[in-house]
Amino acid sequence: MNMRFKVRAACAVVAVGALVAATPAATGAPARDVASGLNGPRGVAIGPSGELVVAESKGKISRVVRGGPNAGKTVKIGKVPENFLAPAIDINNKGQVFALTVGSGVEGSGTLYRITPGQGRERIANIRKYQRSDPDPFNLESRPTTSNAYGVAALNDGSALVADAEGNDLLRVWPSGRIITVARVKPRTVASPDLGPEGPPEGTPMPAEAVITSVTVGSDGSYYIGELRGFPATPGTSQIWRIKPGSRNAVCRPSKPNKGDCKRHADGLTSVVDLAAGPGGSVYAVELSKVSWLMAESGAPGAEIGSLIRIGRDPVARRELAEGQLVLPGGVEIGRRGGAFVTTPVFGPGKVMRVQ
Repeated sequence: MNMRFKVRAACAVVAVGALVAATPAATGAPARDVASGLNGPRGVAIGPSGELVVAESKGKISRVVRGGPNAGKTVKIGKVPENFLAPAIDINNKGQVFALTVGSGVEGSGTLYRITPGQGRERIANIRKYQRSDPDPFNLESRPTTSNAYGVAALNDGSALVADAEGNDLLRVWPSGRIITVARVKPRTVASPDLGPEGPPEGTPMPAEAVITSVTVGSDGSYYIGELRGFPATPGTSQIWRIKPGSRNAVCRPSKPNKGDCKRHADGLTSVVDLAAGPGGSVYAVELSKVSWLMAESGAPGAEIGSLIRIGRDPVARRELAEGQLVLPGGVEIGRRGGAFVTTPVFGPGKVMRVQ
C-alpha cells in the first residue's frame, strides 16, 4: 500500500490552502510554537543531552535552539536526499541521528542513514533492496516486494528499527547493513465507509492492509508499531501492536490479536503516522487526520485536522491533547521534562509545537 501519497499535491492543498481557513475552532490546552518557518517538517527527536532535532522535506536535519535570543532558530547538523516527505529521525544514547528517507524509485529514497556529530553522514542500508528479497506474504495491493520505509527507532546497541508502510513489516538494521524481519502484520477486514456513488455500499466488508508507518520502544523495552490502515481507510480501524524484543518473523494477527510474540496493544485509532514512548508505560500516537487520510486526500472540509492521543499503560485510558490545533501532524517526541513535541503540517510551511 503506497498510502495514496502519489496524489500528495492534494494533501498539500489541504495543508496550506483553502481548507486551513475552514479549520474548526481549537479546544483543549493550547500548544506553543517552539520553531516555525520550517518546510514540511516531519521527523522530530530528542538527544541524550536534551537537544531537539527536526527534519524537513528537503532532507535538512537541524537542531532547534531552545533558549536565549536565538530561541526558535535552527542549526543544520546534516542532510539526506530529498523526497516528497521529510525523513523520519531518531537519536540513540550516543547522540547519533538515524535518518530514514521515504518513498521508492527516487535516488536516495528508502534508505537508512546515520549522522554522527563531527563525523558526517553514513549510508547504512537500502531498505528497498532488502524488501525485494523479502516479499510480503499477506500482500493485497501492488507487488509484494515493494517498499515505503516510513518510521525509525534507534536502539542503544547501535542498530535501528524500521517500519515499512508498503512491506507491512518491522525490520531491524545493524550498522553493518545486516537486516532482519522482526514482525509482519496481516491485513484486517473492515467495514467500508461511504465512498460515494462509485464505491461499494457503506458497511461492505473489505480487506485492508495495515500500512505500518511508525515504531517506538516503550518504557518496558517492547517494540510498538502503528498502522495507517490501507484503503478504504475506515476510521477507527488503526491498531498499535506490541512486539516482544528480539523477535524474528513474528506475525501480528488481527483475528488472533492476543497470541504470539506480537500482541495488539490498542485499537480504535485512525490514520496513525507516528508513535512515541512516554513515562509510566504510556504511548503517544499521532493521527494524520481524525477522519482518515483518504478524507484528507479528497479535500473534505475539516479533514486536515489531526490529533495527538496519549494512551496509558492501560490502553483504555486515553486522552487527546491540543484538540483541534494540529493540522496534518507528522511526528512526535516526548520531552525529558514532560510535554510532547509535534511537527505540523507535513506539507508546506510548518513548525514544531510543544503540547502539554
